Parts: sequence; structure tokens; C-alpha cells
Amino acid sequence: QVQLVESGGGLVQAGGSLRLSCAASGLTFSRYGMGWFRQAPGQEREFVAAINWSGDSTDYANSVKGRFTISRDNAKGTVYLQMSSLKPEDTAVYRCAARFGTSLGVGLTDYYYWGQGTQVTVSS
Repeated sequence: QVQLVESGGGLVQAGGSLRLSCAASGLTFSRYGMGWFRQAPGQEREFVAAINWSGDSTDYANSVKGRFTISRDNAKGTVYLQMSSLKPEDTAVYRCAARFGTSLGVGLTDYYYWGQGTQVTVSS
């Protein structure tokens, strides 16, 4: 049974930083591309960042470029999202997702497995 479990969310002031983690189990982690998505109340889920299976290719939403960094540790089966210079508009539930294969995915339908999410709240 595949499980993706996010952690690291919380309340932070604008300009602060958080690091999210997503621990995967039940799959051969190094064979999966990983992504982070977020959903704010009343809004659709949106792409945040993606990383390929080996970690040498990444992609970001324009809204987070230069502020967020996605990385992975295949030995630990974990993907990370380092978030800096946080803004109130970054407030959302952040979910990680996994897709089989070597390429990056930026769409919701590119991913098969999803975590439950972790809340990030940025106060102004």
C-alpha cells in the first residue's frame, strides 16, 4: 500500500521560512517523479514544484520561483519543499504527489498517488 505523508507545515510570519517533508512508502521511490501542489480555500489545486526521479531536473510555478526549492533523498524515500520569503498568498494545504516514470509532471492528472496534505499559514 502506497503512502505519502507530509509534515512540516505550520504558522509563520510573512518573510519567514518553512521546510515541508513528504515521506513515501510502499513504492520504489527512485522510480517516481514527485511533485508538490497546494490548494487554498475556495480555490483550485495548483502546481507548485516538481522533481524528476533522479533529482537533476526540477520545475516550479512562476509564483514560487526563486523562493521555493524542491529536493529529494532517494535513500530516505523523502521529498522536500524548502519555502522562503513566504507571503500570505502562500497560505494553503500543501500536498505531495508521486508519478511513475522519469519525466517531470506539472499537471494534476500526471500524478497517481497523493498525500493528505499539511497546512501552511502565512500571517501578514
